[in-house]
Amino acid sequence: MSKDRRGWKYLPILLAALLACFEMGGAYAQSLASRSEEQALFQMDAAPPLPENIKETADLVVALAMGDITLLDLNTPIEVPEEVIETKDIEYAKTGDTSVFMDLYQPKNATGPLPALVFIHGGGWESGKRSDYKYYCVRFPLMGYVAVTISYRMVGDAVFPACVEDVKCAVRWLRAHADEYGIDPNAIAAVGGSAGGHLAMMLGYSADVPSLEGSGGNADYSSAVQAVVDLYGPVDMTLEEVRDNKTLQRLFGGKSYDEVPEQYQLASPLTHVKEGIPPTLIIHGTDDDTVPVAQADLLAERLKGLGCSYEYLRLEGYPHTLDLIDAANRHVRWHIYHFLDKVFKK
Repeated sequence: MSKDRRGWKYLPILLAALLACFEMGGAYAQSLASRSEEQALFQMDAAPPLPENIKETADLVVALAMGDITLLDLNTPIEVPEEVIETKDIEYAKTGDTSVFMDLYQPKNATGPLPALVFIHGGGWESGKRSDYKYYCVRFPLMGYVAVTISYRMVGDAVFPACVEDVKCAVRWLRAHADEYGIDPNAIAAVGGSAGGHLAMMLGYSADVPSLEGSGGNADYSSAVQAVVDLYGPVDMTLEEVRDNKTLQRLFGGKSYDEVPEQYQLASPLTHVKEGIPPTLIIHGTDDDTVPVAQADLLAERLKGLGCSYEYLRLEGYPHTLDLIDAANRHVRWHIYHFLDKVFKK
């Protein structure tokens, strides 16, 4: 969302780092998810430490080049653990001729209904794919959750509020099929990154806005969620410093804020923040030049002022998509596990 392109100054360093990674052949981390590993992570008294001396993105690039940190290897197919059942390509909604799908992951031999997590990919509302969150979805069932990762209509197919309507329909679909998949219909969380973080917040904060529900089906069920995990998502689209962003304008069919200010306001999660909204975990890096950390600061300030339940993980020196860094991902997962445990299991 930011017009600040200061990240370009790191391009020569980044290219050198990527070359070094290629030559080392070991700069990517990928392993089969295991229950013992996830339980050990959860049982740590504190989140696993992050690399030291990280003040800005350039420090991470250097650490990557030196082999001090690794990235998640999302290019290699992610294996599904034996303890997890994967059900792919479930059509959860159809609007006109356009269908949208989800992939669902549940623990084998689960007893009793379980909390469900709806993972929503990013990509500026115009790219990305639901498999981007498979890394998370094969792990959370090992800790007693049903996890789904969803597709939604992007700006190439439809403009706002189509994406919001779809994610709401996904939640309604889960409630309608709760018995079939062993889901507790009163314990659903939305988790998303970047544009997906925006949609997760819209799920959490706009359950009382009928105009955003859409006509995708299962209208007799609620689209409300009971917890929100926002990873570096945009919060207020009406601010002068962000509303001229071309990616943002494409969400509204190319229309500027001056043309449709009411749409920009309706699409801003901050518009819908009020007393009684679900608990929120905010995760954002201070060196994010795609969605400035000031957006997360605004949300935290509003939640605090209203007395809403929230936690804020503000990571010094970390960029957008910070959880692609292996050490940061473990740090983030620890916080998500403990946040959800407090919301759903105690």
